[in-house]
Amino acid sequence: MIYANVAFYHAMTLTVTDLYIYPIKSCRGIRRSVAELDAWGLQYDRNWMVVTPAGKFLTQRDVPRLALIDTAIESEHLCVQSPNQSALRLPLVPPVASVKKGLTVEVWRDRCQAIDQGDEAAAWFSQFLAMDCRLVRIGEAYNRPVQSSHKSNQPSAQVSFADAYPLLLISDASLADLNQRLPQPLPMNRFRPNLVITGCEPYAEDRWQQIRVDQTIFDVAKPCQRCVITTTDQQTAIRDAAKEPLKTLATYRRLKGGVIFGQNLIHTNPGKISVGSAVEVLS
Repeated sequence: MIYANVAFYHAMTLTVTDLYIYPIKSCRGIRRSVAELDAWGLQYDRNWMVVTPAGKFLTQRDVPRLALIDTAIESEHLCVQSPNQSALRLPLVPPVASVKKGLTVEVWRDRCQAIDQGDEAAAWFSQFLAMDCRLVRIGEAYNRPVQSSHKSNQPSAQVSFADAYPLLLISDASLADLNQRLPQPLPMNRFRPNLVITGCEPYAEDRWQQIRVDQTIFDVAKPCQRCVITTTDQQTAIRDAAKEPLKTLATYRRLKGGVIFGQNLIHTNPGKISVGSAVEVLS
């Protein structure tokens, strides 16, 4: 059912039920009860990234073992853990000396400046992933504008090391609908959202253009085109041999040659959002 205007949503109670950040791109996420928004999205979300020695980004698309790396935000450090390795701790605020260790990195077609996290971090990730790689993070020189094709009034919007947009929203009703169609239901972590919303019809988020959560307005920029990462068990890093959920999504959620699930967001101002926050559909 498609609703012609937003009046219907004002009669519903739309709520943020989950908030997630993924400090290291493609590694495990962290559930938050409260999250700050900075220039790039949720604070610390995709602020670190594993790259090849030449600076090309690595994700679960090519290295599914990244799914086994846990992250935690401590008072002054990002803690990184994995099976059979000692924990690695990295300062949340980069030391002044490290800022000079710049490295040009690639995220899809974007080239931007990042801060190399040093040989200890490089050795940790290289050992666990069994390949030569390094860890980088966003720094003061980082500049990566959101692609110009988005539906947003924010021409100067920036994005972290996320694929293309600052945040991803999915409704729990959409996942419930998908799970009814799948041979085996899947958890939300297969889709790696930042915001999970409850209180709407399945795929209602497809029709939203702008929402407000607490004091922050978000433009709903573009559907999220899904990839092989959704077929990767986030607890075991094993790919689904039947290529689910992509196989099922392709039967009813195909758009321009790809399958879609969830909506990309661009925030219009800094702020703070919380689990339990009301969501207002503005248009």
